[in-house]
Amino acid sequence: MKYILITGGAGFIGSNFIHYLLETESKVDIVNLDALTYAGSLENLNNLPDPDRHHFVQGDICNRDLLDQLFREHKFDLVVHFAAESHVDRSILGPEEFIRTNIQGTFVLLEVARKHWQGQENTTRQDVRFHHISTDEVYGSLLPGDPAFSETTQIAPNSPYAASKAASDHLVRSYYHTYWLPVSITNCSNNYGPYQFPEKLIPLIILNTQDGKPLPIYGDGQQIRDWLYVEDHCRAIWTVIQKGTPGEVYNVGGNNQPTNLEIVNKICQVLDEKLPGSPFRPHINLVKHVKDRPGHDRRYAMNIQKIKDELGWEPTVNLDEGLQKTVAWYLDHQDWINHIHEKQDYQVWIQKNYQRKDQ
Repeated sequence: MKYILITGGAGFIGSNFIHYLLETESKVDIVNLDALTYAGSLENLNNLPDPDRHHFVQGDICNRDLLDQLFREHKFDLVVHFAAESHVDRSILGPEEFIRTNIQGTFVLLEVARKHWQGQENTTRQDVRFHHISTDEVYGSLLPGDPAFSETTQIAPNSPYAASKAASDHLVRSYYHTYWLPVSITNCSNNYGPYQFPEKLIPLIILNTQDGKPLPIYGDGQQIRDWLYVEDHCRAIWTVIQKGTPGEVYNVGGNNQPTNLEIVNKICQVLDEKLPGSPFRPHINLVKHVKDRPGHDRRYAMNIQKIKDELGWEPTVNLDEGLQKTVAWYLDHQDWINHIHEKQDYQVWIQKNYQRKDQ
């Protein structure tokens, strides 16, 4: 049995990872530590396969005493670290929380893991693993003819969010080289799929389209992202944990780079088909261009050759299939959407962010 601490497991990717593990791995026991801030929700953890192997704890990764207690009680041999403030727009409006959670929180978690996994004479157990989830945004922005990001691309973050994640990546790497803590890092591209908090592009467009609200597009909408279906990402994480080399970084992407405007157009086409009686068809007419955000990276692209060659992972869900599945999930989960809409923080932030850009 693997005893796993998952941080941020009530969030988008973390909750999908828990669903994935409980469904595919019979010998895992999970403690899920989440502070339940705006993007985390216990609604994401409904209908878990074999829920007796999942134990939820509400708490902050900066709370050293709580982490120490959990390590003593559960004897973890694996940490999967999702917990992070993760939205660029929020980092622009309020960067301090990103520094606290993404940098200080990662440091505290590393220190507690080191304390419990380090033996006599400062030797560290090698039958354990600390896996850190990061982002392609740490690499900065690509020009049109630039090669895709690889694991050796120079770090060049352009937002407070990206800078805080880059700092946490460096911390994790340093604990491998300084203390021989067995770590691994995955830098992923833009995820999408079930349970994603609707401040991010794809769920925001789906929900606004249903309600006939404007579809806000930053600038000219020609920003390019690599889109990764969340279940493919979960498989990649588990593959790296099972087979990846300690101390290594692996890029994870979906092998596609459409513009934001193309993504919105695809979503509108799917909704035109699925909602033939909608008074807002064609939904693309709801698009509204708003002022671009400061430091907005123009293009991301991921080179995933390393994880493909060394570990045999590659994405299996293409963009069209993934968008069909994602739109269907949101249309079928109105209760989940209603719960999110009731969150006062979400409504206040959406109004504040996009009204500011209109002005």
